[in-house]
Parts: sequence; C-alpha cells; structure tokens
Amino acid sequence: MDIIKGNDLVYDYIKYNDEGERMAAVRAIDGVDIDVKPGDFIAILGHNGSGKSTLAKHLNAILTPTKGTLYVDGKDTRDEHKLWEIRQTAGMVFQNPDNQIIGTVVDEDVAFGPENMGLPVEELWARVESALGAVGMWKYRSQSPNKLSGGQKQRVAIAGVVAMQPKCIVLDEPTAMLDPVGRQEVIATVQELNRKHGVTVILITHYMEEAILADRVLVMAGGKVVRQGTPREIFSQVDFMRSQRLDVPQVTRLADELKKAGLDLPDGILTAAELADALEKYRGGE
Repeated sequence: MDIIKGNDLVYDYIKYNDEGERMAAVRAIDGVDIDVKPGDFIAILGHNGSGKSTLAKHLNAILTPTKGTLYVDGKDTRDEHKLWEIRQTAGMVFQNPDNQIIGTVVDEDVAFGPENMGLPVEELWARVESALGAVGMWKYRSQSPNKLSGGQKQRVAIAGVVAMQPKCIVLDEPTAMLDPVGRQEVIATVQELNRKHGVTVILITHYMEEAILADRVLVMAGGKVVRQGTPREIFSQVDFMRSQRLDVPQVTRLADELKKAGLDLPDGILTAAELADALEKYRGGE
C-alpha cells in the first residue's frame, strides 16, 4: 500500500488586499497526483510559487485539499478524527530549526513530542537516545540548542521528529538557511534515516546536488507536477529544467556544454566521477 496517495489534488487559498478585503481565490495546487511507497526517497523541485511547499503541508494535514483526496497510510487527511495518527505517521521538518526547537536542553527538546504521546518514561528516554544517535547528536544531549551550529540545530529538529517514530518524514527546504557544511550534515542524516532505518523521505529542496540522491524527482510548476522520473532522467533534460527556471548539478551542466561542443558523452551525468569516466572513455575511443 502507498504511504502517500493523492488523486487530483487541488488547493485554493483566498487573497486579500491591504485593506483586508477579499480579492480572489488563488489556485496553489492544481490537479496533482502523487504516490509514495514505503521506504521511498522523493525529491520535489520547483521555482518559488510552484506549489511545492503547499504540497508539503498537505502531507501531514497542516492543509487539507479544496478538491481531490490525499491519503496518508490509508487515512484521509480531511478526517479530523485521524489528524493525530496522520501527524504521527508523517513528521514535518521546516526550513528554520529555531521554529521547531522549544527545549532549553537538547534531550528535553527531543523528548517533547513522544512525551505528548503519553509514553512510559523508560520508552520515552530510549526513543530520545535512539533518535539522537540516529542523527549523530547524542554527545550533545546536555547542551543548550542555542550553542549549536545551524546544521546541528536542524539535526536536533529532525531527531525530535524521529523520536515519534514516523513512517515518513517530510522536509521542507531543511538546508536553505545552512552553510555548505551544515547542508552536508543534514542531508547525510536524511540519507541514513532512509537507507538504514527505512524511513520514507520526501525532500523539498532548491539544491540539485541534494535531489540527485533521491530515488525519484518530481518537478512542479504552476501548482502542477510537470515532470517526474529518476534523477538521471530529470537532469538529462537540461533545456527543460532551464525552461522551468531550475538549475541542474554543475557537473551535469558541464557535461551538457561539452556535448554541445561535439564530445560524444552519455546523457544524465550526475557526478564528477561519472564525468571523469565518460571523458576517459571518450579519449580512449578517439
């Protein structure tokens, strides 16, 4: 069974003028179908205003559809009686970790979610230790979050979600406010949760180097999913990505320029190692 299943998903919001008068309904999501299997790693790309963050907020019922249906682990997100179960199934990690961290000590912050689930004390702290260990932050358990780097804070925010043992984690641009080192830390954590612990991951990102790690990439524009496929399939379409005002990984862009200059290279090169190998084969074939 799909852990996320959306059919003809539509979401409209009301736009108001400066005087607070209702102007018009704006369609943020327009007929989206989405299916995510347990254990998948999905990346969602799109220019600002494409609808990707609005879609993310539907995946744990922060928003509910205007039309169409969205099921999380078989539960309809419009069913108010299922909201708690849905939000335990699909945890949400936002762009700014400071908006999610509420504790004055790291382990107390991570304990907040499972504590509100009414867990016995022994299980509660076992989950905290396991979650902090999974994101590589156990040794910081007694520190104040205010003393951590941006990447470390985001890993603590992820641990707070992991401690609730969701089947799926939705990350809405979790590395947007981080430096390159912080981004690398967070994405490595997300990969490990997916590969080692089998957590389904849905990653909203502007960074193409993060998207190449996914099993499948969805490209959104104008509230619609306009293209989807493997990272290699998506990023081999350099001109299409540019038409959507999206970039491709730098290595892919370089390989595309070399192809246009006459080198016989394969489509969809994603890493420096793949490019080096392709160039070596090209030289050997000359």
